[in-house]
Amino acid sequence: MPTRLRKVRKLRGSRTHGWGQIGQHRKSGRKGGRGKAGLHKHKWSWVVKYAPEHFSRDSLKPKKESRPRRWINLSKLEEIAQKQKTNEINLTNLGYDKLLGSGEIKTPIKVTVRAYTKQAKSKIEAVGGQLIEG
Repeated sequence: MPTRLRKVRKLRGSRTHGWGQIGQHRKSGRKGGRGKAGLHKHKWSWVVKYAPEHFSRDSLKPKKESRPRRWINLSKLEEIAQKQKTNEINLTNLGYDKLLGSGEIKTPIKVTVRAYTKQAKSKIEAVGGQLIEG
């Protein structure tokens, strides 16, 4: 639309531009405040409909969870060795993150795991087994 045909051109000098007495279309009075004013009050239904996440917090996520998700006790190793019929167990492939030192072990077993406790390491080495990080 050309500039010369716009309504504003005809209303230049009329002060209210067709919006009645005392500038009803000026500033922020008819809109319920400037900007985000009233979102907890009279504009709440607008927030619910158009901006439901406006007042939610940013979810700050930790970089990486360092806690082991799955762990296994030393006492279960012999059962796993019997099922696999071998003296080499890869706990990482079985889905375990950490080996704990609870329980006793009697046969020497070669264990591969990401993390382990000092107690687990000492018990395995005392029997003649081997503990490999991996």
